Amino acid sequence: MSDQLVESIVERLNEEKWTRATLNNYTVTNFHELDELIQQVYDAEQQDEVLEACEEHLAHTPNSIVALYVSGIIKITEQSVDDANLVSLIEIFSDNRKWGIVRYLCERILDFGENKFALRTLAETYNNENQPEKVHETWERLIRVDYDEADIVKQLAAKKEDDADLDEAIRYYKKALHRYINHRSFANIKEIWHKLVRMCPQETEFFAHAERRIAKMISEERAIQLLEDLYPQFKTREHWKTGIDILKRILGYDPRNPWARKEIIECYRSLYAHHSHLEEYIKLSNLNQSWRNVHDAIADFEKHISFDKGNFVYHRSWGVGLIRDIGSDEITIDFVKKRGHTMSLKMAVSALTILPKNHIWVLKSTTPKEKLRKQVKTDPAWALRIVLGSMEDGADIKKIKSELVPSVLSPSEWTSWSSKAREMLRTDESFGIHPRKPDHYVVRDQPITFEEKVFNKFQAARGFFDRVKIIGEFMRQIENRDNAGADADYFQEMFDYFVAYLKGGQRQVNEYVVASNLLVRRIVANHPYLNPDIDLDFRTLFESIENVEQVFAGIENVDLKREFLHQLRNHVKGWAEWYVRLFPYFLNREVISELEEADRQEEVRKLYRNVIDNYRDYREAYVWICRNSLNEQLLADLRLSYEKMLINLIHLLDITFRDISNKKDVAHNRKLNKQIQTFLFKDEHLLRYVLEADEDAAQRLFTLVEDVKELDPSVKLSLRHRIKERYPSIRFMGEDDRSRVNRGGFIVTPKQYEQKQRELQHIHDVEVPNSSKEIAAAREYGDLRENAEYKAAKERQDHLNNTAARLKDELERATVMQPHEVDSNVISFGTVVKLYNKRTKETEEYTILGPWESDPERSIISYQSPLGIELYNHKAGDELHFVINDRTYSYRVEDIRPADFNKVS
Repeated sequence: MSDQLVESIVERLNEEKWTRATLNNYTVTNFHELDELIQQVYDAEQQDEVLEACEEHLAHTPNSIVALYVSGIIKITEQSVDDANLVSLIEIFSDNRKWGIVRYLCERILDFGENKFALRTLAETYNNENQPEKVHETWERLIRVDYDEADIVKQLAAKKEDDADLDEAIRYYKKALHRYINHRSFANIKEIWHKLVRMCPQETEFFAHAERRIAKMISEERAIQLLEDLYPQFKTREHWKTGIDILKRILGYDPRNPWARKEIIECYRSLYAHHSHLEEYIKLSNLNQSWRNVHDAIADFEKHISFDKGNFVYHRSWGVGLIRDIGSDEITIDFVKKRGHTMSLKMAVSALTILPKNHIWVLKSTTPKEKLRKQVKTDPAWALRIVLGSMEDGADIKKIKSELVPSVLSPSEWTSWSSKAREMLRTDESFGIHPRKPDHYVVRDQPITFEEKVFNKFQAARGFFDRVKIIGEFMRQIENRDNAGADADYFQEMFDYFVAYLKGGQRQVNEYVVASNLLVRRIVANHPYLNPDIDLDFRTLFESIENVEQVFAGIENVDLKREFLHQLRNHVKGWAEWYVRLFPYFLNREVISELEEADRQEEVRKLYRNVIDNYRDYREAYVWICRNSLNEQLLADLRLSYEKMLINLIHLLDITFRDISNKKDVAHNRKLNKQIQTFLFKDEHLLRYVLEADEDAAQRLFTLVEDVKELDPSVKLSLRHRIKERYPSIRFMGEDDRSRVNRGGFIVTPKQYEQKQRELQHIHDVEVPNSSKEIAAAREYGDLRENAEYKAAKERQDHLNNTAARLKDELERATVMQPHEVDSNVISFGTVVKLYNKRTKETEEYTILGPWESDPERSIISYQSPLGIELYNHKAGDELHFVINDRTYSYRVEDIRPADFNKVS
């Protein structure tokens, strides 16, 4: 049956006669019949044979309608981007003005997804059929997929304007403006700029963004020209601050522009008309003198003009103050703890920062705490606007927290409040992303769409893979919205960023080129109309990579790594061997599962053996295998012992400790170190093995653990204790060398550790700030060389810094011993020992703790002291004889019991 179907189609192709009369007799019904035939082909799974027959026929009869249509539909059904045959067919019927058929063919292409050619032709068809509404509907679809089209966008904007739909008209004019900027078509840019200036002059952030792009892509002179056209809108409305901002941007491009300099002086005069020292400060700053650098003059003027009676200021030592009075060269300020303080205007300009009345520091100083707390809790949006508006460059979440906790909110209140705030920062259109700091949020003068917010974040992102993550977020959002594509011009700019890596003609294919290829392939698969007409073949790209492992390791996005492996399996013959080599750089069960499902058991063994044999090089992969794959079957297949695997882990533990000490890749090594400790000690894999193994194995493994100097001593003590319980007669190497106790640090009680932490915190939070204030105050007394107060304050600060550094170091080396961890079978940390002094015939009792708890007058001695070292690790009944400082001691251990930490520390 299927062979007959192919034969019948071939017969139909051979019978077809192409003449103008035949063409004129074609109707849409003929194409419906062909669609039914194509469905039969698919039902019989003969599409490949039919496509081949059609292609052969087209080789000698290129205008065959049946062959063009059938092959074109099969190709597009198979998700091929090759629509050339259908395009040829549409052109044939367009030339013969068969608009009904043209419309049908365009709609058939669009059944499989948006297509620029089909949409443009469909719009022309509707225009020829005099259906203007259909034309406009089709244009709206076209501009969502054709990001180069600007003229049609302008026409749609004009129609919306004629229909009095001003919001939509503005939106389309903005889109057209951006596209004309990409085309560098200044005549159109200027025309639309003027329209938007008339329709929405208040959208200053949009104009600023467009102006920056014009300056970058066309010229700064053109940007100045447009800003000069925008400025009068604000001058006539007496919006002086906005006018000043525009003039500053003009002067940023052309500092010698005399018109802008003159205008900005007039704006300042109007804005500060009621300031008592206005003209004096204009003169003082030399703002009206062309020889003075205009930016320096503006900075001086704005600094001086901000000092006026009733304004708030901030001093780094005295905090927030209120200007009470200002004279010709003297200013009087009321600080909270320094009322009526006077200083010269020159000193004030250099030492003080002017704060607006709604600055968070001012509000915290002038508003009752409970009232401010209530306002912040009940209105997070208001609080965010206050905090972000108080910072020159906005703020990140950490900075927001530091301004509110604990001065306004408690830590527990922050937890619930911050989740609402984060969501608000992400979705509220009044908050945006700082253009140069992607983790900093700012307050917007005009609302911003989610798409624009993400685009700003994309522009501000520093790293390539940060941008990969952001465009992924953008794609998910626009695809989940009803108006997907409304702001898709932003998407095009982000997409072009990655396409540029593929068009750059790089000599070396690096991780950025590979990642761009994978990302662009994925986007084009979902949106074929975005195909940039470049070769995206993975196999060709793969063969161009010089060091595959290095490139693969450099891909920081997990999804792209997964996609790389997927393409590798589909297009590279030796994929299984590559899976073995790349596994250390993508630690995921999927890699092993795919090999197992493909019955590649030998490669699976190679994968494990490669990592285990080279565990020093593949540390993270080795730890992953131990945590996720280690079992008896694997060990049997690889002919490995569990003890060997544990020995390697202990070795890695020691290596990571040393690398951390040497400041080598600290974050990564700390992570690995923690994973190893969890596996060996917290999850008790090491303990279970030594308790089940023989005494020699237990001794070997503990000796290795003991040699890891930086390991927590309490971990070693606990393991030693459990081994001793299992093997009472076991003797460890160096057990008689008491001086080796806790070589890597020292042991403390929880109470003493917390006390030292509080002491360090007090130094940082109270004493150091107070010292800084003392230094700042001492500076006010003049010449530092003759300033005794300044020298004393600096000496105190140095002492505090040294004390803090010592405490920090000791806290890092200290190990906390909990009461339940005390081993009272032997004299050790946390025990009370009763000794019979054989020389004095008296009983003595000592509590063994650490150097922080040591108090000889209360018979509390450190286990690190000479006496503590001699007593350590002995049992009840032991006879002790030793000499300390030429004095002979002779004891018998009578009793050992746990100490009460609450009483002795």
